[in-house]
Amino acid sequence: MNDQPQAEQPTSNATMNKLRAAVLGANDGIVSTSSVVMGVVGAGVNNQIIFTTGLAALVAGALSMAVGEYVSVSSQRDAEKANAKKGMHPFHHDDFEFTNPYQAAVASFIAFTAGGLIPFVAAILSPESERIIMIVAAVIIALLITGFTSAAIGGASRLRAMSRVMVGGLLAMAITYFVGALFGATLS
Repeated sequence: MNDQPQAEQPTSNATMNKLRAAVLGANDGIVSTSSVVMGVVGAGVNNQIIFTTGLAALVAGALSMAVGEYVSVSSQRDAEKANAKKGMHPFHHDDFEFTNPYQAAVASFIAFTAGGLIPFVAAILSPESERIIMIVAAVIIALLITGFTSAAIGGASRLRAMSRVMVGGLLAMAITYFVGALFGATLS
């Protein structure tokens, strides 16, 4: 019987690429969409403007994340291939799996959309008197889940990951709310 701990298999480049894109996409979808929505709510606009602005933020953000991931991961893949030709990568050539820009783009698009739908739906379905608290509550839950999941999959500290996404997300929402309130008041 072997009482030595089993060494974990290293996570493949492709798996880490998809995980990174999905976590970044979900977090950005939650934070970006909720921040835009909180900014227009802070400006005191009507429900139609909140809906239109939130939907535009959701669509534009998902497309931007997908394109950004594709471009970024394509550059990474180019560097990996160049290093592989020079024999400068740390893996045996048969074991090496190049990153895939298409997988990263799709994962990021889907994750951003899923994340962004949470504050968007909370904003459009909440009564006006409860809108802010419902958006904040939905975002807190979504960010806690995102932080926990990313840490669990990556084998990192759950508390640190959850704290990091919570602080960043709440700060972004608060700042854009107050910017919206400031400029909404000056424009009216």
